[in-house]
Amino acid sequence: MRKRFTSSHEISLEEGITVGTSESDYLALPASREAFFLIAAVAVFAVGGTALKAGFLNVVGGTFYTARANANVSREIVLPTRRAEILARGGEVLAKNANAFSIFLNIQAFLKAGAAGNELIAKLAPILGLQEDEIKAMITGADFEKDTWIPIARTITLAASIEIKGLISSLGTPSIIRVVDDFEREYTDASVFSSVVGYTGVTDGNAIVGKSGLEYSYDAAIRGEDGKFVVYEDARGNAIDNRVVRDPKPAPPLQTTIDAPFERYFYERFRQGLTDLGRSAGTGIALDPRNGEVLALVSFPSFDANIFVDPARRNERENLLSDAREPLFNRALSGLYSPGSTIKPLVALAALQEGVIHEADQILSKGALEIPNPYDATRPSVFLDWKAHGWVNVVSALARSSNIYFYIVGGGLPYGIPFNELIRGNINPKGLGIDRLKSYWEKFGFGSKTNIDLPFEAKGFLPDPAEKQARTGEPWRIGDSYNASIGQGDFLVTPIELAAFIAAVGNGGKLWKPHLLLGATPELTADYSSWSQEFSIVRRGLEAAVSDPAGSSHILSGLPVSVAGKTGTPQIANKTKINALFMGYAPTDNPAIAILVLIENAKEGSVNALPIAKDVMRWYYEHRIATAAQGAN
Repeated sequence: MRKRFTSSHEISLEEGITVGTSESDYLALPASREAFFLIAAVAVFAVGGTALKAGFLNVVGGTFYTARANANVSREIVLPTRRAEILARGGEVLAKNANAFSIFLNIQAFLKAGAAGNELIAKLAPILGLQEDEIKAMITGADFEKDTWIPIARTITLAASIEIKGLISSLGTPSIIRVVDDFEREYTDASVFSSVVGYTGVTDGNAIVGKSGLEYSYDAAIRGEDGKFVVYEDARGNAIDNRVVRDPKPAPPLQTTIDAPFERYFYERFRQGLTDLGRSAGTGIALDPRNGEVLALVSFPSFDANIFVDPARRNERENLLSDAREPLFNRALSGLYSPGSTIKPLVALAALQEGVIHEADQILSKGALEIPNPYDATRPSVFLDWKAHGWVNVVSALARSSNIYFYIVGGGLPYGIPFNELIRGNINPKGLGIDRLKSYWEKFGFGSKTNIDLPFEAKGFLPDPAEKQARTGEPWRIGDSYNASIGQGDFLVTPIELAAFIAAVGNGGKLWKPHLLLGATPELTADYSSWSQEFSIVRRGLEAAVSDPAGSSHILSGLPVSVAGKTGTPQIANKTKINALFMGYAPTDNPAIAILVLIENAKEGSVNALPIAKDVMRWYYEHRIATAAQGAN
């Protein structure tokens, strides 16, 4: 047992060390083995824990605490990089950047300023085209721990920036607002190219992003990489230095397949055609049948995309968004229309491929086809042709657009009508039937998106017995097959689906994915070029539609280039209105262009689309096809 040492006086440290150090004052006892290991374990645990904590702080938490420390002495401001230019195939600029300015607000300085800050906001808001509450909502919605400087406006003009700087000076609040160099998007001939290029907008975080068209589809590629501007502050939040720590890195230009001069002509000719008819809506598409490149794409009514980038045009934006004609609706991609007779070439292909008809087989068109009514013989169902064509085969039926020919080919011969009265040759009287019709629609992309590199594409609607039964409670009848065989009834397509189809007919069976990025590898959606005989027959029918005086597209015969095509006059709005459609390609032997023209609520049907198509084909031949041929020679 240890001897207890006591003293009545204070001692120094040295005394405490030296007094009572005689061996006789203590009894030395050896420590147990268990106590030794316990002390060693505690020591190892303490040292290891300290090492682990140090390692975490230096290695794992180093980045976090470094950033935390930097945040206490600096604040970052994003330096927006300029969006990449969008170019036509010839290099013409369709979308570019103009100088503008951004406005940033220092939250801490604003809060410290009190009444002066509120006065600044009140006078700043009308210059920016904003309400005071909108700016205050940006402030209250910010993360105060993370953000000191927040963007409150983009694409401010030089005049507005000068006015804002004067306001800051007059109120003596230079620390609250910062004016930063920025850009705004500027569109060339915006009404012409808006359906392709689209437009941009500002997000809640004041970032400029694509909202439609190529601006939307290729937004990530167009944006580039923003820069970083750092404001260094002292502990009280006072700015002591600033510098650019990362320069903005813009992306390279985005070059498209659009032929700018051609699209301008297509747009102006279409606009004039609509004006002459007193109409306002329609769409036009031109593709290269050899690879799916989009040469032109217009949608009416159009709009000026610059409205969305100029804060001063806020009222115009509101009027545009509320316009009942829907100018922002891209009819080429999102419109759903009955194809009318433009679907007949596909019905002919299917019937030839399935052996339902042969080239020499004939069907009689008397102008009407009656289906006996099993319940009342005095009230048969009547399906009309647009005229009595007499005996027609597949080529002449396509050329003259005989409805009765395609009623029977698609839906079959009505029960109770003698075979020889309407048919000559080896025709299957049952026709294709709805199941085979639908399978061939699907083979050529109808009912599916083409996946063109533009946003908000719709897909067509393909009717069938099960769908009709579920929707209406009614069974599928032969009359439904008749309507579907001539592109009427519930059958709906998008214009881009039709354009891709006619391009495939022109090139002999290759269905290319439409695309707008120049230099992109063409994508083959389907290839039916092995059906060479069937395509040859159908193409002869489409050529005869132009060359035959009785052909539905004979007006195009005066062109300096050989053209093949098909018209359509689908009835809409319970048969109270009609649309005008034409689709075709040229030259017929080796097509370099396929076009589609659609006019909504046309007065006289397909005849209204043909003059536009004729002039568009003439322009392309004279300025592109003939020029290329001369250059080759």
